[in-house]
Amino acid sequence: MITNPFKDTTASNYDFNIMSDLKWHCTKCELKSGQAKTWQIWRHNGIQLDTDEKGNFYKTFLCKKCNNKTIHRKLKSLTILEETKTRSGLSRKLTKKIKNILKCEEALFLRKMEERELEVDHKFPQIRWNKNEEENKNDMTEKEIEQKFILLTRSNNLLKSRHCEKCFKTGKRGNFPGIYYWFKGGKNWDKKIEKHNKKGCEGCFWNDPYTWREKLNNLVNKII
Repeated sequence: MITNPFKDTTASNYDFNIMSDLKWHCTKCELKSGQAKTWQIWRHNGIQLDTDEKGNFYKTFLCKKCNNKTIHRKLKSLTILEETKTRSGLSRKLTKKIKNILKCEEALFLRKMEERELEVDHKFPQIRWNKNEEENKNDMTEKEIEQKFILLTRSNNLLKSRHCEKCFKTGKRGNFPGIYYWFKGGKNWDKKIEKHNKKGCEGCFWNDPYTWREKLNNLVNKII
């Protein structure tokens, strides 16, 4: 059993207190945290969220309080999963290694930045995970790191999360602002691909900005 792990006055602290009754709660009228990223962080910290019959870490149904069909969240248990907490994170040593291999380059605008200004982010968005990832070991190879991670500022990391969350909910894929190009697939998530399959993300800027630029430049050069 755990007490509220979040700082006073934060939205997560408020929501944890509400959800500690282990019942479903409406994200529109009962909870304060609206971004999927928040719940991903909860899970990374070993907090267990309940799922619907399809394995989603939320459930959508009619709220009796606000009379809207909304997303509801529920704590599955008040016990921390230490294995999840350990496996979902990156060690300081590995974080530093990733930033060095990716040359401290911010993936959105290709800016060289200080280590402290950058966050390591998974290419495959966590909102589409339906299971814990395998342990990220300190001896990951350069190729493995380049295939799995990118570096983003905090604000751009949140922007990526919003695009991925919208894609997950609506099937409308994200795009680089103003450029509607996907080097694989189109503007909609391929319905033939299961929503937790990373293949559905291929071709999207937010999944792999570097390959996206390369493919777009090749296309432009052919036209010119």
